[in-house]
Amino acid sequence: MLTEFAWNERYGFSGMEDVLTPALLVYPDFIASNIERTLALLDGEADRWRVHIKTAKLGHTLGMLIERGIRNFKCATTLELLVACQCGADDVLLAYPSIGANARRAREIADQFPEVRISVLVENDDQIRLWHGSRLGIFVDINPGMNRTGVEQEHTEKVFKLARTITDAGLVFRGLHYYDGQYGALEEQPRTEAAHRGYDSLLKLASAIERGGMDVTEVITAGTPTLSSSVSYKPFREQGFLHRVSPGTIVYCDATSLRQIPSEYGYRPAVLVLTRVVSRPSAGIVTCDAGHKAVSADAGLPTCLVLGHQELRPLSPSEEHLPMALEEGTAAPEIGVGLYLLPRHVCPTVNNFDCALLVGNGRIAGMTRVSARGRETPLLHSLNEVSHAAEQGALRA
Repeated sequence: MLTEFAWNERYGFSGMEDVLTPALLVYPDFIASNIERTLALLDGEADRWRVHIKTAKLGHTLGMLIERGIRNFKCATTLELLVACQCGADDVLLAYPSIGANARRAREIADQFPEVRISVLVENDDQIRLWHGSRLGIFVDINPGMNRTGVEQEHTEKVFKLARTITDAGLVFRGLHYYDGQYGALEEQPRTEAAHRGYDSLLKLASAIERGGMDVTEVITAGTPTLSSSVSYKPFREQGFLHRVSPGTIVYCDATSLRQIPSEYGYRPAVLVLTRVVSRPSAGIVTCDAGHKAVSADAGLPTCLVLGHQELRPLSPSEEHLPMALEEGTAAPEIGVGLYLLPRHVCPTVNNFDCALLVGNGRIAGMTRVSARGRETPLLHSLNEVSHAAEQGALRA
């Protein structure tokens, strides 16, 4: 079961009657607080945080991070890479396997922003060949058991050979990328123990590369689930390389990350979805307008929590509808009542919206585009030709 998080009156605002729902609400004051708490965990060293911007998505939020000295990011799409460069990032890792046209687009963005240090991931020789002749840095992607991408961490010789191939090709070997998100479902103590065993193996990989005469300049670990585990692993601070953590979810926080992170860290939800009750279809059920096209359902059920309404339990959503079960003996909210939803997974929820409302001091302070939402035009260089061909086809029809 997910934990109920307390309602805070600072989430409410005037002017709700003018807001179309569902709406994405972003609270800059809470974002600022979450950033500061993360920096405190890192002893105030902003350079130790490589923020994953698949969560942030908003140029406004990237600006807040950059203003506080955080200049290193990682991302998953070429659009996120482009937005990070446009917003003033110094160093961006495209932390997703890039092949074909995606790799060519990454090289184009690197050429467009020569002042930004851009890197990519590889896990085999074919991927290395994609970057021949480029200025991009290369990280070897390590699979610690997440089983999405990367070289299994037990394959020391393969990792070593990849690092050697990178340097022999005249490319810049940056280091190792290691995402151990598979431990997120464990309680804190066993999660830390499992993560630390993995880090022991990771250090052996780095040592093998350095004994072979190559420099490991950076090692990246820890998304949000293992942030505390990574921070508490003291050997990272005793190495010749720079160790960076790469959580992104903690900038906004969602129901899942707030369960994973120790409560004493003091993180708070900074993004909510405003919805309204639109129906009371039967006794004990109310329905609001925040189906899975608003609040992502990828993390399972319930998709969200209703802040300030522990008596409401979200059920399985459809595209536009989110029915909720009402606790027996409690009064159902009236049709039209606004509810504030805390997503279980904030990253894809933010990606569902074109715009976000900035809320502070009990009012709507502004509106901003979700600038890194979705993806770039898939036929970027031939868009005019495609449009022209479509027009001609329509005329012939």
